[in-house]
Amino acid sequence: MSLHPWLQFDPEQTTRQISEGMREAVFSTLSRKGAVVAVSGGIDSSVCAALSVKALGKDKVYGLLLPEKDSSSSSKTLGEKLCIHLGVAYELKNIESTLEAIGCYRWRDDAIRSVFPGYESGWKNKIAISKNLLESDRYNFFKLIVESPEGKRMEKRLPLSPYLQIVAATSFKQRIRKTVEYFHADRLNYAVVGTPNRLEYDQGFFVKNGDGSADVKPIAHLYKSQVYELGRFLGLPSSICNSTPSTDTYSLAQGQDEFYFVLPYEKMDIALFGFNAGRSAEEVGKEIGLSVEQVGRVFHDIQNKRKTTLPLHLKPLLLETIPEINLN
Repeated sequence: MSLHPWLQFDPEQTTRQISEGMREAVFSTLSRKGAVVAVSGGIDSSVCAALSVKALGKDKVYGLLLPEKDSSSSSKTLGEKLCIHLGVAYELKNIESTLEAIGCYRWRDDAIRSVFPGYESGWKNKIAISKNLLESDRYNFFKLIVESPEGKRMEKRLPLSPYLQIVAATSFKQRIRKTVEYFHADRLNYAVVGTPNRLEYDQGFFVKNGDGSADVKPIAHLYKSQVYELGRFLGLPSSICNSTPSTDTYSLAQGQDEFYFVLPYEKMDIALFGFNAGRSAEEVGKEIGLSVEQVGRVFHDIQNKRKTTLPLHLKPLLLETIPEINLN
């Protein structure tokens, strides 16, 4: 798929700039000897791992595969394929038992049963947005979707309290993974590489102190479409470059646009770029096939997400300044 004209960039120059920036960040600013990258088989972590190899050398990159019981089998398969392709040392650690012990699945299932009392072990689940934003000015709401072992699906509107508990419980997954990443980073004296792209970073699609935590984030300025393009330029396996973005968090397959973004990433990238560049709703609408009114709602959603997810970006707030510690 060709890159939209608004998102055109020079992959070779971008790779060179990121590599130089990573070497400076890891070796000089952070005084670390290499990088730890948690790879999921998705395009973002794969590109970050490949860029780390370009910047630091394959002997200074350590890959981690951290699946749990709800992870897609393709996550492990593609993650291992990537590490072998790049020639980096890696480790597979299933975190299911840790999540079980900390109560991740129990807290989640208790919340689900408050909506579906018949929900039992062996059932599958996911959360999805209503997607009515493009149809009216009403706010999106979340739906809980469950599936019995026999394949019967049911869905209900998800009230706030169980929604918050399900999200809080599943956030354990990202936070435990990050704990494992920092263990290996500490023992190796390596830096932790964060993998959010521009769309995720801008719109707050990450867990604070989970996948949002890192020492360096090399692709946070690149739109998702550009990350795919960079993956192809870096020669990553086609099975990774052609993969569909997934949250890989719930037992039922769940696309990112189904859970968080209003549009598929190809259109969301253009909408976000257009909004950031001051393009009109009419201009953006022509590019992604939406009406002016629909684009206006997408623009409003972009602003709203920036406002509501601002705390995710904030550092701990000091109530008094510490003049001896200068972080500027």
